Amino acid sequence: MSEPIPILQEFTLPCGAVLKNRICKAAMTERLADKNQHATSELIHLYDHWASNGTGLLISGNIHIDKRYKEASANVVVEDESGLSMLSKMTEAGTQQNTHFWAQISHGGRQSNIFSTFKPIAPSAVQLKRLMLFAKPKAMSIEQIKDVEDRFVNTAILCKKAGFTGVQVHSAHGYLLSQFLSPRTNLRQDEYGGSIENRSRLLTDIVIRLRKELGADYPISVKINSADFQRGGFNEEDSLIVIKKLEKLGIDLLEISGGTYENVTFLTERYKKESTRKREAYFLDFARKIRKRSTIPLMITGGFRSLVFCNEVLSNKELDIIGFARPYLNQMDFPKEFLSTSDNRVPDAKFNFKINALRDFAEAAYYDYQIHQIAKGKPFNFKYNPYLAVLRMTKNEMVKGWF
Repeated sequence: MSEPIPILQEFTLPCGAVLKNRICKAAMTERLADKNQHATSELIHLYDHWASNGTGLLISGNIHIDKRYKEASANVVVEDESGLSMLSKMTEAGTQQNTHFWAQISHGGRQSNIFSTFKPIAPSAVQLKRLMLFAKPKAMSIEQIKDVEDRFVNTAILCKKAGFTGVQVHSAHGYLLSQFLSPRTNLRQDEYGGSIENRSRLLTDIVIRLRKELGADYPISVKINSADFQRGGFNEEDSLIVIKKLEKLGIDLLEISGGTYENVTFLTERYKKESTRKREAYFLDFARKIRKRSTIPLMITGGFRSLVFCNEVLSNKELDIIGFARPYLNQMDFPKEFLSTSDNRVPDAKFNFKINALRDFAEAAYYDYQIHQIAKGKPFNFKYNPYLAVLRMTKNEMVKGWF
């Protein structure tokens, strides 16, 4: 009997859990929670759809640990057991067909927009100045840092109880834990600031406690930037140091991404070095550096579009899991159709949006609309006007956040 193609081969995580293949739907913000920040029938339908087409691992969008500091007004928040009934139905849908479904747990920090709060908190009082959507944060006290640590652990325990088969700690893209890692946003002079050892303390303390509370056989993942792509920010050297620390702590999967809301390489197709143009995926150059120093299981998200290339990098052991995001919003039954022929390639949406300052926001809003189409059981609308998408998402944030 012939061995399956690389992307369809099983992968055993260090904790012993087995992913049925190497395909992961990476986290994408759904913005579908109800007014209590609980899961909804739309989220259940969304993950029922995504689990039915052959994906090995689904990672949820931001599940926040504190309803005061959200990335978007309609994020799911898990602080107690009040919303666990609907969340359990969501995980039941997302774990069908032997699919793993992990909760991405997060805190917005200074990236909590004004529709969620006018009083964000952060490692230091460094404001995110983008489209006037973020208020100036207050520097956190030690007590607040300890509270955040407790909340990450509490939310992870509740997510396990609700039926998620793993958790991912979001320490990338400029969210709170990423803010602690970056010397641009972390100006502290105490045990949480200065050296990379101190700046990574909150992240590593959380991971240590998660392993203790969730058990040795429960998957724990971390999403981290290769770099912030900003002068004086978190860089590759810092990232490699943190990755070695995470390897020693025994995490099961490391997802590599990059950028923050000030440099949104994770949202836009425009970040493409020459090597990326030749080889599709973002961050592969950095993946090679990790492979030379670490045996940590590795996932990269961003840029993968052809089946041939996915199988190539897996065969070469450049990484272990392929992360996809927008392909799930450009092909209704992805990855089923993607896997149907050996030379398949996922198309990208075409944008005609001329306001450069809003282009990243327009792309995010366009894909937000497509997510909501799936959640309502409707087909994609690839001709949806990105200008309307901006207005729609802004209106939704205002209505759900302020009214």
